[in-house]
Amino acid sequence: MHTIQRMITNICSDNLSASRDFYTSLLDFAVDYDSDWFVHLISKDRQLELGIIDRTYDLVPEAFQQKPQGFYLTFVVENTDIVFEKAKSQGFEVLSEPENTFYGQRRFLLKDPNGTLVDISSPTKAP
Repeated sequence: MHTIQRMITNICSDNLSASRDFYTSLLDFAVDYDSDWFVHLISKDRQLELGIIDRTYDLVPEAFQQKPQGFYLTFVVENTDIVFEKAKSQGFEVLSEPENTFYGQRRFLLKDPNGTLVDISSPTKAP
């Protein structure tokens, strides 16, 4: 059996710097590596990682060099409303305002610079 050592989600991007700035300004990510083809972000507690790769780079198979679809990223934060206000003030494309869900989360949705759906959620007290 092989033990998983880490997992990194890589987002294919047409604009690495806009994507880097989106995730570092909105969430708890810092730049760990930054190049003209790949950006590696890591949470300040070094527990979470996110990669952003130029979608047309040779390492990305041609069949996967499309705009993102069929998935979305969820980030669980301490306070959804604070992140929402930050997203609005920075002019990010908010798709829905914060609302409480039936499953015990408060969430809002926005789109990152690549078109990736991003869900920002916080647990709420159980009903």
